[in-house]
Amino acid sequence: MAELVLSARALAVERPGLCGLRQVGVSRAGRPLHLLSVGRAPRAVLVVAGAHANEPAAGGTLLALARRAVRERELRDGVSWHFLLCADPDGASLHVTPAPRSLYDYHLGFFRPAGPEQPEWAPSVLPPDRLPPETLALTGVIDELRPFLQVSLHGTDLGGSWVQLTRDVPGLAEPFAKSAAQLHIPVETGASDAAGWPASGPGVHVMPAAEAGRAYPSLTDDARHSTWYHAHRYGGMTAVIEVPMWASDLVDDPAPHPAPDAAIHRLAERLLADAAEVRRALGGTDAGAGPGGAGGPLLRAAVWGLELVPGLADDLVRTPPADGTRAYVGSVDAFARRVPLRAAAMLRRALTATDAGAAGRLERLVAHWSDAFATRFRARWVPVEHQVEHQSRTVVAAARHSREQAP
Repeated sequence: MAELVLSARALAVERPGLCGLRQVGVSRAGRPLHLLSVGRAPRAVLVVAGAHANEPAAGGTLLALARRAVRERELRDGVSWHFLLCADPDGASLHVTPAPRSLYDYHLGFFRPAGPEQPEWAPSVLPPDRLPPETLALTGVIDELRPFLQVSLHGTDLGGSWVQLTRDVPGLAEPFAKSAAQLHIPVETGASDAAGWPASGPGVHVMPAAEAGRAYPSLTDDARHSTWYHAHRYGGMTAVIEVPMWASDLVDDPAPHPAPDAAIHRLAERLLADAAEVRRALGGTDAGAGPGGAGGPLLRAAVWGLELVPGLADDLVRTPPADGTRAYVGSVDAFARRVPLRAAAMLRRALTATDAGAAGRLERLVAHWSDAFATRFRARWVPVEHQVEHQSRTVVAAARHSREQAP
C-alpha cells in the first residue's frame, strides 16, 4: 500500500498540470484514503482498488491505468480518470501475502473482513447511520465526480475472469474475451457470484432488476444495495472486473453437467461437513467472537463466514441450479471450498498466540484443503503482469463502450 501511494505521488509530482493526489477520507483506524486524478474533464471514470484486502493485483492495475491515462491522450479526450488507491487500507494491512507461492502460502496470511466491514458491501447490510467511514468516503467521491462509469477491481484466488455490470455495456464482451484468450486466462462462464443473472456474452453478467429473486436468498448482502449502484443516481453505472491469481479451465466449460442437481447436493453436504470440521478443530476453544462479534477483525470475519454456511447449504439444496453447465457446478464447488477454508485460515492466525493446539489443528486443515483445492482444479499461476494487463484492457474497453451509451 505504501509503495502504491509513493508511486501515485511521484506521478502527481512528475505531471503537476495533469495529475493530482489528494486525501478523500480516513479509515476506521485513521489511515488516509487517497484519490489520484488524471485530467480535468467533467465526464469522469472512477476506478476503485482494494475493496477486498485479499485481492492484491488491483493496486498494480490501478497504477498501470493511471500511467496509461497520462501517456495516451486519446483516453483523456473529454474524459478525466480518477483512482481510489485503496478502499480498505485497514484490511490491506491485515492480508499479508501479496505475492503468494501457493494456495497454502496465500491462506497462511489471508484476511477478508466480515460483510458489514467491507466498504462496498456495507450499505447492503447496515443502516445509513452505521456505515463505516471508508464507505462514506467512497460514496462522497461518487457524489463529487458523478462518474458515467465506476470500475471496481476485484480478483479471485482460483478460477477464471468475469465481469459484473450494473447496466449492460454492448460491445464489451468481445474485447474482454479476446484479452482473456491472448493471456491464457479462462473466462468463468458460470460464475456463482452471478448465478441466474442474464449474460450479454460469455463471462459478462448483467445484474438483474431489483424485483428479481436471488439465487442464494440466505446471504444478507445484495449487490443491488451496494456502492456499485450509487453512481446510478447520476446516470452512471458500475463494472466489476474479476481476474484470477490461479487459473482453472474447469470454470470455462459450457458443456451441460450430466447431473447438476446431485452434484450441487454433494457440494452442500461437503460445505456443512467442512464447517463442522473447523469447529471441531477449535477443540472447545472460545474464539472470542460470537454472533455480531466481539473480538478482532480476524475473529469477526471467520465467525461471520461460518455463520453463513447453514443458510448457504440450504439454498444450494432447495434452489434448483441456476445453470446446469459444468462451469457453474465448478464455480459452486470452488465457492463451497473457500468459505470454510478462509474461516480456518483466519482462525489459525487469530489463535496462534493464545492456543497453539487449536492453531496447529487449523493449520493442518488449511494445508490439506489448499492442496486439495489446487489439485482438484488443476491450478496454474497467472503471472501478475497478465492479471494487470487483462484488467487494464477490460477497464479501457468498458470506458470506451459505456461512454457511447452514457447520457
